[in-house]
Amino acid sequence: MIDLNGNNTQYPCVTVKEGVVESCINDPIDITAIEEAVIAKIPVVLAQLKVQFNVSARIKLPENALEIKNIKKKLKITQCLLLENTNILFIKGFVRKNIDYSTIGTFESCEGICGEIHHCTIDIPFECTTPVTFNGFSPAEIVPTSITEFEYFKVQELPSNFAEKDKLLSSDLSEYNQISTEYYNEMPYCELISSRIVEFDEYIDRKSILNGSFEEKFFNEIEEKMVISLVVKILQDRQVSIG
Repeated sequence: MIDLNGNNTQYPCVTVKEGVVESCINDPIDITAIEEAVIAKIPVVLAQLKVQFNVSARIKLPENALEIKNIKKKLKITQCLLLENTNILFIKGFVRKNIDYSTIGTFESCEGICGEIHHCTIDIPFECTTPVTFNGFSPAEIVPTSITEFEYFKVQELPSNFAEKDKLLSSDLSEYNQISTEYYNEMPYCELISSRIVEFDEYIDRKSILNGSFEEKFFNEIEEKMVISLVVKILQDRQVSIG
């Protein structure tokens, strides 16, 4: 930093000394709540169900592998949609897998093989539909958008070839009138309660290693089968009378 005299001055860095608080005191405060009957808008459970489906996939690694060391999995749901006025639930998502595997290094002999541990992260997609039994509360009825036209009465003069007292009684063709009404319905939504994955992975087309142990073989493709079970809760925001 340059001071007012043009000299370059340096200030020490900020230091913080540790402070420890052994205990804190607190006092209860009365909770203010509505005591009379009210109408609240809250999530209402429509259904809770266990969904099971099967996934089969082939995974090709970017290099030759000797052995799978570990696979970590996370289930992700990207779509959980109840089609309105039906009981069909659409589910879409993927399983994110992080695969740790050993590679074939530069050293190999009958006594042993040396290599490195690499990893590969992949997403395996899935998609299914399932019927829903509403064991909680039935969804609210859909209120559709409506468009209505209306006319005004008009009395008009007739041409000369009609009787003098005749009049044209009809709607007014010189205007267009309409009532348009939109309803904004509450859309049901999902909560993922739990998931369970049972999988079987098998190495495809294993090949022997030159000058290596007779047991050790390398591969770069895995065929896997998964049975996935989900517990899903379907909810909808509704007005509920409480009290």
